Amino acid sequence: MRSLPSPARNPYWRFLVTGFRGQSAYPLATLAGLIANATFGLLKGGIMGAAVESSGGELAGYTAGTMAAFVWLGQGMLGSVNMWGGSDLQTRIKSGDVAVEFLRPVSVQAAHILTDVGKGLFALLPRGLPSVLIGVLIGGMALPPGAAAYALGLLSLLIGVAVSHATMYAVATSGFWLVETRGISVLYVAVAGLFAGLFTPIYLFPDWLLTVALLTPFPAMMQLPIDVLSGQVTGVAAWQHLGMQLGWLAVALVVGHLTTRAGRRRLEVQGG
Repeated sequence: MRSLPSPARNPYWRFLVTGFRGQSAYPLATLAGLIANATFGLLKGGIMGAAVESSGGELAGYTAGTMAAFVWLGQGMLGSVNMWGGSDLQTRIKSGDVAVEFLRPVSVQAAHILTDVGKGLFALLPRGLPSVLIGVLIGGMALPPGAAAYALGLLSLLIGVAVSHATMYAVATSGFWLVETRGISVLYVAVAGLFAGLFTPIYLFPDWLLTVALLTPFPAMMQLPIDVLSGQVTGVAAWQHLGMQLGWLAVALVVGHLTTRAGRRRLEVQGG
């Protein structure tokens, strides 16, 4: 009787583990990231807390405690989601090294996304959890109302990390057609940060801008996971958030798959 293959032998599992282990090789960078998270969390928490207080104790459905939860959960996610427009794929396309990857019997898209997701999962431990702990201890952060919020919130968080890296992969494939992709990366950083809820909850936007934001994948990376994990949305609304995230993940993966296929043909036509 043939035994089932071990997960450790699965190449895609190994890509995930490689990303996780690779990120753990930079403890000083991780510590610097945590200090930055805490510093900006305190500044952002003070500003957003003052905004809630000046609005009579509630702002767009946020109280002081739930706004603090938004701030500190967001700070905890910064090391795990890709809001900064960087991808190893961009460098490998520009150098031509991606041609070697196309010769391997694995999916280039899956290899890059899983490696980046592994890096993001590691960042949750030394950066994410301590940031949230700071928010609980000194930031006045409100805790979720029950165990269901933690379970759904963790699932939503994992999907958000995947959406961010799958979307960035799709953006990085523009390098198959563009000589220089730094402009695309800068635009990505600006739009992603605004619409993901990096600066303020997107529910503070005017109605027209909120509608625009919800038509992009960016809220699925940060705002929606924070909503679920903080208990800001529960029950059916929480499941709707997860459904929206899964929808955007599917879109990002399909777009990345199609652009990778087209980019491979382009390399072959050019003799790569």
